Amino acid sequence: MQSSGRQAETPGRGPRVLVVGGGIAGLGAAQRLCCHPAFPHLRVLEATARAGGRIRSERSFGGVVEVGAHWIHGPSQGNPVFQLAAKYGLLGEKALSEENQLIETGGHVGLPSVSYASSGGSVSLELVAEMARLFYSLIDQTREFLHAAETPAPSVGEYLKKEIRQHMAGWTEEEETKRLKLAILNNLFNVECCVSGTHSMDLVALAPFGEYTVLPGLDCTFPGGYQGLTDRIMASLPKDVMVFNKPVKTIHWNGSFEEASAPGETFPVLVECEDGSCFPAHHVVITVPLGFLKEHLDTFFEPPLPTEKAEAIRKIGFGTNNKIFLEFEEPFWQPDCQHIQVVWRDTSPLEDAAPKLQDAWFKKLIGFWVLPSFGRASQVLCGFIAGLESEFMETLSDEDVLLSLTQVLRRVTGNPRLPAPRSVLRSRWHSAPYTRGSYSYVAVGSSGDDLDLLAQPLPADGRGAQLQVLFAGEATHRTFYSTTHGALLSGWREADRLIALWDSQAQRPEPGSELGSAPRVPGSPGGWPHPFL
Repeated sequence: MQSSGRQAETPGRGPRVLVVGGGIAGLGAAQRLCCHPAFPHLRVLEATARAGGRIRSERSFGGVVEVGAHWIHGPSQGNPVFQLAAKYGLLGEKALSEENQLIETGGHVGLPSVSYASSGGSVSLELVAEMARLFYSLIDQTREFLHAAETPAPSVGEYLKKEIRQHMAGWTEEEETKRLKLAILNNLFNVECCVSGTHSMDLVALAPFGEYTVLPGLDCTFPGGYQGLTDRIMASLPKDVMVFNKPVKTIHWNGSFEEASAPGETFPVLVECEDGSCFPAHHVVITVPLGFLKEHLDTFFEPPLPTEKAEAIRKIGFGTNNKIFLEFEEPFWQPDCQHIQVVWRDTSPLEDAAPKLQDAWFKKLIGFWVLPSFGRASQVLCGFIAGLESEFMETLSDEDVLLSLTQVLRRVTGNPRLPAPRSVLRSRWHSAPYTRGSYSYVAVGSSGDDLDLLAQPLPADGRGAQLQVLFAGEATHRTFYSTTHGALLSGWREADRLIALWDSQAQRPEPGSELGSAPRVPGSPGGWPHPFL
């Protein structure tokens, strides 16, 4: 009898591996595994009709818009998404330049081209720059508490507010200017909510905030759409690896499951799908978003997850950041305008204003980015909005959103006859049933240890078959959570974990060697049974 490793090199042999989720983490894991001879029996189960997950490019307005991931954050040599995009020829000349790769942004959003106040008319860009310098110097300070014995506040938001109150004592301007400064700072708090994918910076833990790692490079976009990257990864996979419209209901693990097409064979994991189909496997890589795990925690795993892992899923933050695209026949902005900031004069980060969502949801909108025209006949702005206001926006009709934002733009520009946008398109990541939000953050009460805990495979006690259930996705990367490169690296990490296990088996000379107490894998000549295909 051959060892498991030797079998893995024989046609028709090798472990059955299932990847749940066809986002960049799942695709990255699948691509890595498909390159290894031990994994001929691999399938990716994707709940929806398309691959890419939270990378989602749509043809609209005569061009391509990013409904999901927008930028490569830190496009430089240490970023695998940048390297892969460059290899596939998906980036422009500027993004590829060495000069662009060396720029240190500190992870901060650049200054706006123009800033409009809710009272109508523009805000001094010098004042905006002054407040941005203050705000981002304080954000940089928050990163210094990583190894501190104790922190001056539990959250990033509370720390920032405490520091701002102290700075205010030295402000000498008249009251109206002081209030405007606070309104600008309020906008910057909302920008940071979009960056962190949270409703409020009061929810983001201060101590671990500095663990997030910012890579060098000026953030860049994909001229032909971010999804070109996931499409290229998918195209590199053998045919039949991707299975679409296959939502998973329950992962049954630590069992002994049989299958008619492999008599006498037992498998430690059984993946049960919403349509009733079941697929036994030796290893399952879970790459679903944390928002989905949070919602289905009580039913998605059988037996339930170990207490510590379930607790980590509950504690790690996962919020919503949405985009609203507005299409105009003619631009009302200047030709060199890239970023429009909107400042609400009656707001302050120091006041807990809680008006009804339907009356004020749009005040959380941070402003608009001008999309490249690509020679399209229309002009498009992309607005960003995070938190509960963003989730409320998802419940409104397109007409309501368009009407509200038309009123906002007429108000801030001081032009009551500003033509309304001719169409609107928006993301709805909180409503998306297999996503339930945008991306993760380290919430008050959690730490980087929770992300590491989430990343640990099952069973955790080393008993039974090894590496039955593995976990990948941006929320499992301790230093690059919330990013596409964190997601890709996590998929590679779990693929490498499996490869290392099977390579170690291949090096064992004794006959009948097994994966812990995992069954040997004779595998049927046809690989996966017919119902899977």
